[in-house]
Amino acid sequence: MSLPLPTASAGLGLRRGLIDELLAMPADAIDFLECSPDNWIGVGGAHGAALRQLSERHRLTCHGLSLSLGGPDPLDRTLLQQTRAFLDLHQVQLYSEHLSYCAAGGHLYDLLPLPFTAEAVRHVAGRIAQVQDSLGRRIAVENISYYAVPAADMSEIEFITAVLAEADCDLLLDVNNVFVNACNNGYDAFDFLRRVPAHRVASLHVAGHFDEDDGFKIDTHGAPVKGVVWALLRQAYAHVGVRPTLLERDFNFPPLAELLAEVQQIRRAQADAELPEVAHG
Repeated sequence: MSLPLPTASAGLGLRRGLIDELLAMPADAIDFLECSPDNWIGVGGAHGAALRQLSERHRLTCHGLSLSLGGPDPLDRTLLQQTRAFLDLHQVQLYSEHLSYCAAGGHLYDLLPLPFTAEAVRHVAGRIAQVQDSLGRRIAVENISYYAVPAADMSEIEFITAVLAEADCDLLLDVNNVFVNACNNGYDAFDFLRRVPAHRVASLHVAGHFDEDDGFKIDTHGAPVKGVVWALLRQAYAHVGVRPTLLERDFNFPPLAELLAEVQQIRRAQADAELPEVAHG
């Protein structure tokens, strides 16, 4: 399980509400599982045994929730040590966190946006570098969904690109977040994708969202992926190339067969993207 993920691979989030079905599904139904170490560090009993069993059958990727990369509080060194031990134990090749903050004088239990400013670039890039040193590996940061911008002297994609360059880290490109932010903040999602530095993209996420009556979009991870997001995923592959891609679903779980059908949609999009162009003469 220590080999890197193939670029053409499709995964599903490891959620406790899905454990029994995940244990029962065919091993080849997915290419990897993604879990949050924050929710599994130190877990024993039946859930701990299930994690061990699943990690023996599937590659694991990890997506952190609590490091607060852009926050004002000191980095949680204990959590970093525990996370490194978890990643080493499960031979995790791909670890990501959110380009946001979630603590300021204590945990806020939400992923809050950073200002799109040069000062914020320097601040979060320095902390990402510290995290990479502590974990002993390169990490990816995820573009989050946001509903207000604290301050800005650059665009979202300019901010993300500057952070990636200064921190020398990778990007977890969340396609649904691109769509939600584009709709809510008045920019073109496809133009955003064209400006993503392709060489920085380590993996992608797709998920469902909720449409308010007034057209406002809310990133929920509680619904099927919408057609426009599937189209955006295909456009992302056309620009950055095929990368490991995760289907995120956090609640309102349908039967596992429906989630696996969405995983198959990812696989089809990847296969189509890798088809050689047909010459016309």
